[in-house]
Amino acid sequence: MLSQEERMKSYGQFCPVAKASELFCERWTPLIIRDLAHGASRFSELQKGVPLMSPTLLSTRLKQLEAEGIVERRAAPGSKIRSYHLTEAGAEFIPMVEALGIWGQRWSRRQLVEGEVDLGLLVWALERGVDPTAFGETRSVVQLHLTDQPGNKQLWWFVNREGECELCVDDPGFEIDLYLACSLPDIIYVIRGDLPLAEALESGRLDAHGPRRITEKVGAWLNLSPLAAVKSAREGDEI
Repeated sequence: MLSQEERMKSYGQFCPVAKASELFCERWTPLIIRDLAHGASRFSELQKGVPLMSPTLLSTRLKQLEAEGIVERRAAPGSKIRSYHLTEAGAEFIPMVEALGIWGQRWSRRQLVEGEVDLGLLVWALERGVDPTAFGETRSVVQLHLTDQPGNKQLWWFVNREGECELCVDDPGFEIDLYLACSLPDIIYVIRGDLPLAEALESGRLDAHGPRRITEKVGAWLNLSPLAAVKSAREGDEI
């Protein structure tokens, strides 16, 4: 017999669309699946992808998804630390998440509003999404200057080495190879594909300084998602 809470969440239908929706359409769940699909596996990594979700609720939701066979926890050999991964059933939600992203790019493009300009999500998305090998195999450092942010949140460093990118909140002490400067909304527009990179650079909304062999590979380093290439279906939405 279903508990009262379970009855409130249930559509009370045998329809498979209803049953799947009870799992997938609960708030935050598509975003958790999105991040697991893109390689996040530690609890702390998943937190960065849903900064407005409390740790308690995230923990509860992961347990629910685990109980439903959508997520599984794995322990690395010789370690007690467990990581989260999509099961076969969970992985079948990935095309649904991708379809939501395409629809969002086509039909929900507009100027960002207060509450959507999320600094933490932006720098985490960069750390996770850039191509750390874009400038070659040797170590390279990118400094991002967010010109519209308060002093202690203006400068961010990304250290690319050994095929990985590490976000640093303090100057790592290495020589800077690429300087990027822009406002927080504008770098989000570039990442989303609302503001083409070439247009951002030509107009000065994004400044890039460094050796030519580095600056000409800014696009390769940003490694924009395929969703950034999806065109808006709405007319008159200037960003």
